[in-house]
Amino acid sequence: MARDFRRLALLAAKAASDKHAEDIVLYHIQPMSGLADFLLLATVDSPAQLEAVEDHVSREFKAKGVSLVRRDGSRSALWRVLDYGGLLVHLMHRDAREFYSLDKLYIDARRLPWAEAPARKKAPRKKGAGTRKRV
Repeated sequence: MARDFRRLALLAAKAASDKHAEDIVLYHIQPMSGLADFLLLATVDSPAQLEAVEDHVSREFKAKGVSLVRRDGSRSALWRVLDYGGLLVHLMHRDAREFYSLDKLYIDARRLPWAEAPARKKAPRKKGAGTRKRV
């Protein structure tokens, strides 16, 4: 059964966002790389946040019946790579992300929008609308 890696990539982006990862970028790399179809880059600020984001992504995928193919960086406090076959998830401390500049490697890759649409605000009520004057 073929996996819908686009849907999984969107799930990973949402899961990283749930744990307050920043600078989350989702690339469609299949046309330029044989490694995977999609690449997610997310920035974390601490080793604890790195663990929390990795754990949350892993739990979300496990709940969908998706198993990890390979994991790298278990001894690193700055960078983790989760390989789900057609999706690579890079969780990187801000310093590591700046130093390795993976975004520059994929500058020509198509970026996918992933953020949930913001909730629509209700239109402000007109003054006096819907209220009755008491007499």
